[in-house]
Amino acid sequence: MSDQPNEILAAAAAAKAQQDAVAATRDPASKKRWPMRIIGVGIGSAAVAAAVLFANSGKSRD
Repeated sequence: MSDQPNEILAAAAAAKAQQDAVAATRDPASKKRWPMRIIGVGIGSAAVAAAVLFANSGKSRD
């Protein structure tokens, strides 16, 4: 066997290096914003549902 790594090991090492570089440049505060976005979507959906129910509540049902 040769002492040189094969293509698969070289590609894995390159992918690991790229992943580490991206992790080093990523803002740690961006992870904290995800729960707030999810809460915002939930509140927005509830507001739309409430508006639809309120709009339908005034109609007469003959």
